[in-house]
Amino acid sequence: MKQGYESKFGLSVGPPLGFDDTFAMVIRGDDARQLQLKTLSQAAAFMPKWRAGFGYEFMERPDGYKGLVSSYGLRFAEAPRIMDLGLLTRALKERQVDIIAGNNTDGLIPALDLFALEDDHHYFPPYEAVAIMRGEMLKNHPEVGAALGELSGAISDEDMRRLNYAVDGQHRDVAAVVREFLKQRGIIN
Repeated sequence: MKQGYESKFGLSVGPPLGFDDTFAMVIRGDDARQLQLKTLSQAAAFMPKWRAGFGYEFMERPDGYKGLVSSYGLRFAEAPRIMDLGLLTRALKERQVDIIAGNNTDGLIPALDLFALEDDHHYFPPYEAVAIMRGEMLKNHPEVGAALGELSGAISDEDMRRLNYAVDGQHRDVAAVVREFLKQRGIIN
């Protein structure tokens, strides 16, 4: 991938930052605890009684709905509701649906007592976070490459959930949240 981006587009791919923002199938935390569910395979037995809510993109992507259903042999109580991404979490919390497709680093998962089921078939590909930059910019500003090097592997999935919650759930200023994180890690003073 790195070579392709460079040769085709003149873009540089930075080091992985450490977190994986892949898809996550999310249910309510109380359902996960009551039914003792940890994995998608375990949850598959309950899905014929469940209603699903997915975004349009998830329904259309080659690594989305159709492949997921095939990989796990899933059936739902009714055709999945196609919803705006901003409404999915609320619909799950308000019991309008029983399972949604979200992102692994969504800060609302722990904040709303939701649970991301383990993809035990490893159906979803990893979406490791990397910076993609114009090569010219890196030549003119090598300090950007150095700063990204310091962040290499420094942000875990849990860190990203916390950061996302601070911004999305607590409505804090993005720059202030990032500055606080970098100070805690000793990356800046």
